[in-house]
Amino acid sequence: MGAETSRTEEWADVTPDAARRLLAAGVAAFAERGYHATTTRDIAGRAGMSPAALYIHYRTKEELLYRISGVGHRLALDILCRARDGAGTPAERLAEAVRRFVRWHAEHHTTARVVQYELGALGEEHRAEIVALRRETDAAVRSIIEDGVASGDFDVPDVRGTALAVLSLCVDVARWFNAAGGRTPAEVGDLYADLVLRMAGHPGHPEPSPRPA
Repeated sequence: MGAETSRTEEWADVTPDAARRLLAAGVAAFAERGYHATTTRDIAGRAGMSPAALYIHYRTKEELLYRISGVGHRLALDILCRARDGAGTPAERLAEAVRRFVRWHAEHHTTARVVQYELGALGEEHRAEIVALRRETDAAVRSIIEDGVASGDFDVPDVRGTALAVLSLCVDVARWFNAAGGRTPAEVGDLYADLVLRMAGHPGHPEPSPRPA
């Protein structure tokens, strides 16, 4: 599957087709050039439209970024909430949350970079809405870790700090992941799930012993 096809399918629920194509084009342009260096002409050209066509669906470039960011953050939050509310022990739920969250950031690394790293370009009202979604994301991970501490599955002295570290570790995958590299998204997800369980002090994943000097 080509990159353009994959990007378009990420926005399958967005209608009409022209609005969906503009979202996919916006992601590609923002990821390549950055939000501030991208013009509406750049976006429209990638979508095969005139610049005026963009304003039919999005009043401003910032509104387009807001729509991209909102969709991406809600997809990420849904992944974590499904794991939080699923069956299994806290360790199993945390591993599933990390595995799926990392896999999404790897499979959709271009979109994820825009979603995670262009927050500062949003207007005040839109930024506040996205920050609220990010707090919910943090709360979902924190809830799983708290369950694990209560059950004795995890040994975590700072739950809030650990949740932040877990999310930071996962989100950073979007920055470095290369589809042509040596690991698939699923393999990276499995690796990170194991690392996070070690971070949380799960008994089945002890910290590695330090190497002798």
